[in-house]
Amino acid sequence: MLENKEINALLHLIDDPDEDVYSTVSERIISFGKEIIPSLENFCENIHNEETQERIEQLIHRVHFRDLTTDFTNWNNNDTNLLEGALLVAKYSYPDLKAENIKQEIEKLRRNTWLELNNYLTPIEIVNVVNSIFFNYYKQKGVEINYEHPDQFLINKTLETRKGNAIGNGIIYLILCQLLDIPVKAVNIPRQFLLGFYDDQYELLNPAGHPSEKIKFYIDTLSGQLYSHKDVENYFKRLSVPPTPHFFRPMNNKKIIQFLLEEMSKCFDNTHNQYKMDELHLLANILEK
Repeated sequence: MLENKEINALLHLIDDPDEDVYSTVSERIISFGKEIIPSLENFCENIHNEETQERIEQLIHRVHFRDLTTDFTNWNNNDTNLLEGALLVAKYSYPDLKAENIKQEIEKLRRNTWLELNNYLTPIEIVNVVNSIFFNYYKQKGVEINYEHPDQFLINKTLETRKGNAIGNGIIYLILCQLLDIPVKAVNIPRQFLLGFYDDQYELLNPAGHPSEKIKFYIDTLSGQLYSHKDVENYFKRLSVPPTPHFFRPMNNKKIIQFLLEEMSKCFDNTHNQYKMDELHLLANILEK
């Protein structure tokens, strides 16, 4: 815990009614980084003014968020590993998240699935194995997207509760397939988060083909249900949207995490939490670079 005269003075100015003073004080506190959080928490425990406590909680959040923006920038510029990206998003709501626990859960899922696979399975048989482990053995449930429940977007809570929406479940499903070298990727179909089983050989043989022809079938991560090309064609007809090539190109890891941030931001579309929506958009914008 940091302790010096300046920090003690700053802490006792947190409740200053002058906004200019508070702004200067808060910026200086945030500049200390994570090392100042124990001091803030200790100070918060020893005061009984709700407004001051709320200010301290906001300061702790801002310290975490500043570090998180740096982490997202580094992830964006270096190794855009999907699991690491999903963990960063989870840390927005759970800054003290123990990443190692999540990685251990993912490894159990990978190992149990790998034991059931072999080189002689067809694509549908491979996906049936993944679905059996994911939905039956691990009892993962799918729920419709509800913007009142941000936890259903997050990898830690989705694994912990065995319940996630199409994006929360879908990201875990994608991570699992990436670890097992199964060519399942997110498809950019509007208003959905569907996965497609891609034919890796198709592009070598038909480089000018329509991107949809590279997909053998589609996977719904709410239940593991498989959809055919005809099912997806009918969906586009219902939307009155032409199925242009753009919609069938796989999303890379950066786009998936960006989509996750944008969808999760919709959970905070109210006056009290507007700052969270703005922060999540800021993190999503980092991934545009």
